[in-house]
Amino acid sequence: MHNKSIVFYTQKSCSTLCIIGMSLIELLIVIAILGILAAIVVPSFQNQILQARRGDGISNLLQLKIQQEAYRTENISYASTLKLIMPNSDYFVFSVSNETATSYTITASAVGSQMSDTNCATMSIDQSMHKNPQQCFR
Repeated sequence: MHNKSIVFYTQKSCSTLCIIGMSLIELLIVIAILGILAAIVVPSFQNQILQARRGDGISNLLQLKIQQEAYRTENISYASTLKLIMPNSDYFVFSVSNETATSYTITASAVGSQMSDTNCATMSIDQSMHKNPQQCFR
């Protein structure tokens, strides 16, 4: 038997010593591009987080409205804050005001980081589904 060995030869693509790497200027350009992208993306991402939390607050307001209507079917007036099961939220505090036999207002007030949602820091809904401020409920 003949023992044949295969040998691969590589040829340099550079006639002199090849230097692989990045210069300081190239690295600074990459960092600048990443900084510009971050400046564009981060505010948009934070706005999406605020809108998602606002949606949770609206959902909780509507759940409280359902509780109020259920309470009213069995009682002669709407419930106060103490008689309802308030949602547990890290971003809103809920309260009931102006509760009478015919009306009430449920309010969600932003706390913590949700306070930066300045247009919708306080949202409310009443027995007739009047939503305040309107743009927050879209």
